[in-house]
Amino acid sequence: MKTLDQWYTEYALSHQHKTNIKIHFFCVPAIYFSIIGFFMSIPPSMLSQTLNLENPLIENWGAPAVSIILLFYVLLSVRLALKMLLFSAICILGNYYLSIIMPLFYTSLAIFFIAWIGQFYGHYIEGKKPSFFKDLQFLLIGPAWVIKKIFG
Repeated sequence: MKTLDQWYTEYALSHQHKTNIKIHFFCVPAIYFSIIGFFMSIPPSMLSQTLNLENPLIENWGAPAVSIILLFYVLLSVRLALKMLLFSAICILGNYYLSIIMPLFYTSLAIFFIAWIGQFYGHYIEGKKPSFFKDLQFLLIGPAWVIKKIFG
């Protein structure tokens, strides 16, 4: 497995243009937020039906999904994982409150779609393909890279 610095170095190769970097600062967290929103949109009853349980074990699928994602970050860096845990908790709370005023699935879908348009536009400006075309793990490196840029 690559080290965190190796991931960052390789990711940075296709993220040099100032405009692309600025777009990533907004779009990458928005995509992460929307994916958590998708998981939180899955009814908890799906788990209880699958396991033949009378009561669902979880409120929604957001926290279990984040837990699995955080394992990837822990393997790279505990410090990074703690930062991503904080960001993920903010995303879960944000999606929770968003779900009170709007349909979460459709709102997440709109955020996801708009943010990806931004991402591809940024890479068009950059003149390089998104890193995840080379390795899907870059989909998890993107949020970590933004967190690194924010917290130094």
